[in-house]
Amino acid sequence: MSEAKNKTKLPVSKKEILQDYQLAVESREASLIGRKEVFMGKAKFGIFGDGKELPQIAMAKYFQNGDWRSGYYRDQTFMMAIGQLTTQQFFAQLYAHTDVEADPASAGRMMNGHFATRYLNEKGEWLTQTDKKNSSADISPTAGQMPRLLGLAYASKLYRENKELSEFEDFSINGNEIAFGTIGNASTSEGHFWETMNAAGVLQVPMIMSVWDDGYGISVPQKYHTIKESISEALSGFQQTKDKAGFEVIKVKAWDYVGLLEAYKKAVDISRKKHTPCLIHVIEVTQPQGHSTSGSHERYKSKDRLTWEKEHDCILKMREWIISEKLASADELDQLEKEAKQSAKQAKDQAWKDYITDIKKDVDEVLSLIDKVAISSSKKAEIAKIADSLRKELNPEKSHIIKGAKKTLRLLKGQPSGEKQNLVNWLNEKSDVYEHQFSSKLYSESADAAINVETIPASYNENSELVDGREVLNACFDHLLKTDARIFAFGEDVGKIGDVNQGFAGLQEKYGELKVTDTGIRETTIIGQGIGAAVRGLRPIAEIQYLDYLLYAIQTLSDDLATLQYRTFGGQKAPLIIRTRGHRLEGVWHSGSPMGMILHSLRGMYVLTPRNMTQAAGFYNTLMQSDDPALVIESLNGYRLKERVPENLTEFKLALGEPEILREGSDATVVTYGSTCRVVMEAANQLSEEGIELEVIDAQTLIPFDRPKMIVDSLEKTNRLVVVDEDVEGGASAFILQQILERDNGYFNLDSKPLTITGKNHRPAYGSDGDYFSKPNVEEIFDKVYAMISETNPEEFPSIY
Repeated sequence: MSEAKNKTKLPVSKKEILQDYQLAVESREASLIGRKEVFMGKAKFGIFGDGKELPQIAMAKYFQNGDWRSGYYRDQTFMMAIGQLTTQQFFAQLYAHTDVEADPASAGRMMNGHFATRYLNEKGEWLTQTDKKNSSADISPTAGQMPRLLGLAYASKLYRENKELSEFEDFSINGNEIAFGTIGNASTSEGHFWETMNAAGVLQVPMIMSVWDDGYGISVPQKYHTIKESISEALSGFQQTKDKAGFEVIKVKAWDYVGLLEAYKKAVDISRKKHTPCLIHVIEVTQPQGHSTSGSHERYKSKDRLTWEKEHDCILKMREWIISEKLASADELDQLEKEAKQSAKQAKDQAWKDYITDIKKDVDEVLSLIDKVAISSSKKAEIAKIADSLRKELNPEKSHIIKGAKKTLRLLKGQPSGEKQNLVNWLNEKSDVYEHQFSSKLYSESADAAINVETIPASYNENSELVDGREVLNACFDHLLKTDARIFAFGEDVGKIGDVNQGFAGLQEKYGELKVTDTGIRETTIIGQGIGAAVRGLRPIAEIQYLDYLLYAIQTLSDDLATLQYRTFGGQKAPLIIRTRGHRLEGVWHSGSPMGMILHSLRGMYVLTPRNMTQAAGFYNTLMQSDDPALVIESLNGYRLKERVPENLTEFKLALGEPEILREGSDATVVTYGSTCRVVMEAANQLSEEGIELEVIDAQTLIPFDRPKMIVDSLEKTNRLVVVDEDVEGGASAFILQQILERDNGYFNLDSKPLTITGKNHRPAYGSDGDYFSKPNVEEIFDKVYAMISETNPEEFPSIY
């Protein structure tokens, strides 16, 4: 481990030093003003980067076009220094301005301090990444940026070492790009941090990890967070040696301007050239305003500590250094500070003016309509109170506008008039505008969106070969890897043995380790590795060995990948495919179906549940033509079941959200998916022998679900609905019922209450009997459906038991 020291040699010009100082002061002033804006009620919450200005300016100096940041909510000065954030944009985000021109990072969707650059155009198409400085989109969860950081760095490794990728110069120039990460010292206690650091060391990727160490995690001091109270000491074993690869570990003080420049120059030289990961532990960081606007650090820091922080403030120390080096006088610095503070104030004023002007325009419009409708109303006085209340709002919000319009219309029920209709029309139009501002772009809206890919049916002939299902998948993956240099697959046991179920058997030997590769046991960073690589234009297939193991990675999937398009207002995407297998094996931890959890936490991704490997291959073909992220859950007990190989295996595709009728019937509609399709079909055949004909529908995808409303069409014929689900009671079955009965109005066609047949409320027990008594089985489905039919026709179908 090395420690950067100030050698007093100036690595940059006097002009640049003074510009750095002025930027640091302006950023600090923005933090101070931002806190006041929250307390004045003009913003909801504030979290700022004060105290970290100098190290972020130093880092920015060596951040080149094509490089990537994966950081967190303290990095405002860095974003300003690389030219990707203006002070006015900083305040626009604080106010939650929904204009993407005002807040390019998120159009008001992300909390302040959450940064991103836009690498998609208005059509959702890729922009060139190598001609600009890039930032992946921040998330709030501590250390949540770490898994993605690994993938951003890993992409450079692939672009450098896989010569087939050299043509993609919009995304990389010979893998020269570095991924810069930032994190607070307390958040290094998170598992995401350790898993990412270990993986980066194993993979040897160009990643520079900066830890801003202010000695606290909100109110909790360092001794409770980190062994030896130092992350660089804790990670000293990661230090590379002459004969063993590892990290270059560097420690530097946050107020040492020259030492910081030297530290980042050293790290960048090593990482860019050799792809060696580096840790820069920035110590003696201060936090002048405490953690956030939620509280004051005076509550938990001693007077001595507060005094020390004032004396070691990085801006104060830089000022003292500039004067001691005779680079500027105190008066000259005073003038720079005055200009910087004035610039911050002007930016704040303009941001607020732009924000509030948009809202007040809507306020004026609705008030004009309310005033007109009140003239001829018998509720004139009450309507006037509503209007007066809206007029008196000091800082009006869009919700106030909608509330005022709707309260007025409630008073006018049963009183038709032209003025009322004008208000209704305006409310509908404005609601659509607000819906777009707050609830659009959850999924891709580009021409390449997955829902735009149409079905190309599988075709067969008399010579179509009957093989194990795994062989169908293997042929599909073989074709994908051969035809697109950007595609690669990785995960536990994916490489050498071709995954535990042989989907990639022989493909590493055929295409090499860069295309089909093994990983350590690290589900969270497998997902992060895929996210970062997908952000950089590659097409990864990340494998999670079993569906149960998805729980390790659900936070990253839910908070990062699933929200990416939404939280950036369509400015970023990561078309990652996650491949896993589940539903039926044996044992508590190898046969789970936590589908309810998945459906509730992964909105923003598509969830595909193919019943066999041919259907899975069709979905993979579809997804590789699209730009949406998706989870494909293969049937764990289907790899060795025989399937015919389509003659158009490499071309056929399945549209998302289109169910398939597996069996026609007239007595009840049974909706299911995945492995359970086979169980339901066997039960349907046995019921047919009793004179009960089931219509069996495979949902095929749960998100999206039944876009053509095929199930409701079936209910018009059968008037009975059964949902068979391997999840617990109220799991995926609750979601399916909501979609059919509420969204699609399927309740209108029912003559009997809907029936759900689900797994038990515990994990499946071990052994074949454990599976039988824990999951829906043929006999249970037979009995419950028979009882449903018997209830309305007991003479023809008398009770069995």
